Amino acid sequence: MVQEQIVGRGITTPRLLEVFQKVPRHLFVQEAMAVQAYSDGPLPIGEKQTISQPYIVALMTDLLELTGNDHVLEIGTGSGYQTAILASLVRRVWTIERIRPLAMQARKVLDTLHLLNVNIKVGDGTLGWPEEGPFDAILVTAGAPAIPETLAAQLAPGGRLVIPVGDEANQTLLRIRKAADGTLTQETGIGCRFVPLIGQQGWQLNS
Repeated sequence: MVQEQIVGRGITTPRLLEVFQKVPRHLFVQEAMAVQAYSDGPLPIGEKQTISQPYIVALMTDLLELTGNDHVLEIGTGSGYQTAILASLVRRVWTIERIRPLAMQARKVLDTLHLLNVNIKVGDGTLGWPEEGPFDAILVTAGAPAIPETLAAQLAPGGRLVIPVGDEANQTLLRIRKAADGTLTQETGIGCRFVPLIGQQGWQLNS
C-alpha cells in the first residue's frame, strides 16, 4: 500500500510514510471489509460514511505540513483512521464527529492503539472547537460548499487548513494559509469526492 499507492504517487515525507507503515488500517473498517482495507479506494464504514483511500489520507496529511509539535483540529472523525495518522504525528488532536456511533467506535479503536492524545466531541464540526483553538492545522474530511468562516477564524497565524470545497458530487482540495496579520491565501489542489460536510456552515442535512 505505502510503496505503490503513496510513494508511487509522489509522497515521500519520511515521518509520514513511517506512520502509514505502523497504523493498522484494517482495524478501522468493518470486519467483513478487512481484506479490502489496504486497497486503493474508499470503503463504507456504516452510517452512509466512508473511509478515504490511503493516498487521499496521505495527501491531505502531507498538505498540513506538520512539525510534530502541532495542535490539530479534525472535522469528521469517521472511522478514526485519519485521526490515528494525525495523532501519531502531532502533539494533540481535537476531532469532531456528528454521528455518535462512529465517534464511539473510533474512540474504542484509538484507545486500543494507545493513541491517547486525541479528544473526540460529538457535534457540528462546521462550528469548530473554539475553546481549544487556535489550531496550527485544521483538516476537514468532508466536502464543503465554501470555507467555513468559523474554521478560518480558529486557525492560528501561520496555520494551514486543508478542505475539499465544491458541490455535493465533486470538490477540489484546497489549502488555506493564514498569515501573521490574519490574511488568508488559497492554494488549489486535486479534484476529489467526499461525503457532504453537514452543519450550520456546511450543507443542510436535508439538502
